[in-house]
Amino acid sequence: MIAVAAAVVLAAAQSPSREIVFLGTSLTAGLGLDPSQAYPALVQRKLDSLRAPYRAVNAGVSGETSAGALRRLDWVLKDRPAILVVETGANDGLRGLDADTTEANLVAIVRRARAADPGIRIVLAGMEAPPNFGARYTVRFRAIFRDVAARERVQLIPFLLAKVGGVDSLNQADGIHPNVRGERIVADNVWRVLAPLLRGGGALAPNP
Repeated sequence: MIAVAAAVVLAAAQSPSREIVFLGTSLTAGLGLDPSQAYPALVQRKLDSLRAPYRAVNAGVSGETSAGALRRLDWVLKDRPAILVVETGANDGLRGLDADTTEANLVAIVRRARAADPGIRIVLAGMEAPPNFGARYTVRFRAIFRDVAARERVQLIPFLLAKVGGVDSLNQADGIHPNVRGERIVADNVWRVLAPLLRGGGALAPNP
C-alpha cells in the first residue's frame, strides 16, 4: 500500500483531476444518511489524503434495478470517467428478478462502457440475494457477479456489504442500509479493490 500511495501522490503532480463514477443504488446514494457519510464520499477522503488526482462522483439512485442502471449509463459516461464502479443488482435480488436478465444487464453495462472508452477501468461490486427466494436462487445470484467479472475481465469487490450485511449494529433500522459505522467498512471494502487501480495502469484481470 505504501508503493500505491507514493505512485498516487506522484500522479497527482502530473495529472488533472479525473472522475471515479459510482453507478449504484440506494446503497451508493447513502439512503438515510447525509451524502457526506455515504461510501463514495468516504472514498473521496481517502483520495484526498493521498492527494490523488481523482474526484469521486456519487451516481446512486434509490430503488434502481440493473435495467435502470443500463438505461442511464450513457448519461453517467458523458464526462468520460477514468474508473467506473458498478454497484447494481441489489434491487433485482430483493425483487427476485430473473438472474439471467440481471447478468445480461451487467454484461451490457461493462461492454457499453468499454465501447464508449476502451481505456476505462471498471470495478464490479458483488451483491447477495435475500434467502426468501430459496437456496437455488441465492447461489445463482451470488455467482452472477463472479462470473461476469471473470468473463469480462473487470475487477471484483466480492461482496460490497462484507462484514456489514446482517449485522444489526452496522445497519439502519431497515436492516438493509448501512449506518455511519457500516459505511466506513463498506468504503474500506471498496478501497481495497480500487486503490491498486489508482497507479494509472491497474490490470483489468479479475481478482484471484
